[in-house]
Amino acid sequence: MPQAVARTASIPKLNRFGWLMALYAENHAKLTRLFAPGDLVEGRYLSSIGDGLDLYLDVIQTHRYTVELRLTYGLRDPQTGEPDPSAFVRVYRDARQAEATHCYVGRRWQDAIGMYPPPAELISHRMRMNTFLGKWLEYLAERGHGVATLHRCDESMVEVATAD
Repeated sequence: MPQAVARTASIPKLNRFGWLMALYAENHAKLTRLFAPGDLVEGRYLSSIGDGLDLYLDVIQTHRYTVELRLTYGLRDPQTGEPDPSAFVRVYRDARQAEATHCYVGRRWQDAIGMYPPPAELISHRMRMNTFLGKWLEYLAERGHGVATLHRCDESMVEVATAD
């Protein structure tokens, strides 16, 4: 019995920050399998699977070690005019992590946690955003979105609907 106790004690505990880093790694794997963002050049891409709910992937900037992008549907929040839902994602190529830096799901982060949140609240908010991103990526994969459905488009091809 003492061996089991010693062995359990040697297993490191995962703190909230470690959990967040694990979410970033999971999201990177999902995003890379789904859309291979490291291979995309800057611009707007459309993924259409024929369900009437097209997904837009905007590659905002590419750098040597990072890719900045935004995922959104062609829907707008009728009150704010913002694409809803949407997620801004920073992909760290070298670290193999994808971090949702901002999400818009009916309200802005400032409305959700205030302008000067305590560090614990900030970590909690980042965990919620990145959990949302992970679930959204899973949903997109289940629906059939992916590299095969992703096509580069220009602004004239983009139709944005207003949610009622």
